[in-house]
Amino acid sequence: MLDLVMDAVIDCLKMLPFLFLAFLLMEGAERYYGRHMDKIMRQSRREGPLIGAILGCVPQCGFSVLASNLYAGGMITIGTLLAVYLSTSDEAILILLADSSRIKDVIPLIIAKIVIAVVAGYLIDFVFRKNREGRNMEQVCDHCGCEEEGGILKPALRHAVQVFVYLFVFTLALNLIMEGIGADELSEMLLGDTIFQPILAALIGLIPNCAASVILTELYLGGAISFASVVAGLCTGAGAGLLVLFRMNKDRKENLKIVGILYVVAVVSGMVLELFA
Repeated sequence: MLDLVMDAVIDCLKMLPFLFLAFLLMEGAERYYGRHMDKIMRQSRREGPLIGAILGCVPQCGFSVLASNLYAGGMITIGTLLAVYLSTSDEAILILLADSSRIKDVIPLIIAKIVIAVVAGYLIDFVFRKNREGRNMEQVCDHCGCEEEGGILKPALRHAVQVFVYLFVFTLALNLIMEGIGADELSEMLLGDTIFQPILAALIGLIPNCAASVILTELYLGGAISFASVVAGLCTGAGAGLLVLFRMNKDRKENLKIVGILYVVAVVSGMVLELFA
């Protein structure tokens, strides 16, 4: 048991400096560019899903929260909103980058999610062509804690420590499970080697917290779920964006419809990848 705890601590400590530096860069970029993103997205409705998909793949909760605020204010389409959600991977990209042996997985993951987000975004906008009426905008990122007084150091450190704690907890839990039942058995419990695994992964991704991306990434790194399944799970992993959507958009039926579409697109995408990847 002590060996497993020490292994988890050492593995996570190796990632901590990288996570802090990465979050520092992300916070800086988000502060600098974030103030302009609402204007860009409002003025680019035709290219909305494409822009949303590209912005969403940046590791952070900021753009999914931004998109939720803009959608609640009637400034972007449902396709653009879902494109951002589908391409968002929260902390998964950073965790993969921090593991030198799995950096090769980052580009295929980003490409897969952007393609899914763009295709689904434009298709959804075609189906739901009716424009929403404008509403009063609230301050962007007001509900995820990304904007704090005192610069970018404090929020970057907070994010890094938070992810470190999640990583330690789930790494230790996964190590214990692997030691107790084995990787093959865990994969089988999660419907491994079947087309149905993305169904479970997409459900995990709906957890409105960065814990979902950590769980999914750790399961993928441990060999318990496939690449197709981690894509499906991360497609539903919109992080704090869903919480902000339910808080800012008063139409609960519409919010549930958005979650349902998000889940269906993620599952179908995962199943297709499972068949052909």
